[in-house]
Amino acid sequence: MKNHPFHLVDSSPWPLVGSLGVLTFVSGSVNMFLNSSYSLSLIGLLIVLATMFQWWRDVVRESTYMGFHTSYVLVMIKFGMVLFIFSEVMFFVSFFWGFFHSSLCPSFEIGLHWPPLGVKSFNPMNIPMLNTMVLLSSGMTMTWAHNSLLLGNFSDLIWGLFLTVFLGIYFSFLQFYEYLDSSFCISDSVYGSLFFMMTGFHGFHVIVGTLFILVIFYRSLLFHFSSYHHVGFESSSWYWHFVDLVWLFLYLTVYWWGG
Repeated sequence: MKNHPFHLVDSSPWPLVGSLGVLTFVSGSVNMFLNSSYSLSLIGLLIVLATMFQWWRDVVRESTYMGFHTSYVLVMIKFGMVLFIFSEVMFFVSFFWGFFHSSLCPSFEIGLHWPPLGVKSFNPMNIPMLNTMVLLSSGMTMTWAHNSLLLGNFSDLIWGLFLTVFLGIYFSFLQFYEYLDSSFCISDSVYGSLFFMMTGFHGFHVIVGTLFILVIFYRSLLFHFSSYHHVGFESSSWYWHFVDLVWLFLYLTVYWWGG
C-alpha cells in the first residue's frame, strides 16, 4: 500500500542490459571501421533493439493494463518529453551554429566563397521543395489524427496515423534518392560535412518518428488510447511537429539561403 499518487517502478533488468548493448554496439562499430568486421556491432544493435522493445512493452503494460500512470505521473512524463525535445533542439542548434559560422564568413581555405568552389548545391525548388510539402502535409495529418482522438472519432484517427506513417516513409525515400543524386559527398569541404550531418541526422529523426507513430498506430488499433488518457500519442505528436519545424529551418537555411 502507498499513500501517494506516484508510480515507483519495480526492479528491471533493462537499464543494465541496454547499457551493455550500447557498449557492445559502440565497441563493434569501432572494430567495424578498423577491421571491417560487422559481427560485434550487429550483436550490440540486436541487444539494443530487443531492450527497447521489451522496456517499452513494460511501460505500455504499466500504463494501459495496470493503471499506474495517474494524472501526476502523466504530468511528469510530459515534462520529461519536453526536456528531451529541448535537448534535441540544442543538438541541432550546434549544427546551425557551425553552418552560419562557415557561411557568413567563408574562410580562405574554401576560397572565401559559399558554397565552396567546386561544390554544386541542390536546387531548392526540386526534391527539397517536394520533401517540404510532404513533411508539412504529414504534420497536418498528425494534427487531424490528434483532433480525431480528442473527439472520439477512431476511424479518422486510424486514417490520420496511416497517412502520417506513409508520408514519413515517402520523405525518407525521397531523401535517399536525393543522396544518390548528390554531386558531392560528406568529405567535400565544410559544406559537404555540414550538409550531410544536418540532413542525415534529421533523416534519422524522421525514421525514429515514423517508427514511433507506427507503434502508436498499432496501439490505436487495440484501443489503448482515450480522449483523456493518451500521453504516448501526445509524445509522438510533439516529436513529429519538432521534426517538421527542424526541416523548415533546414530548407530555408541550407537549401534555399545557404545554397
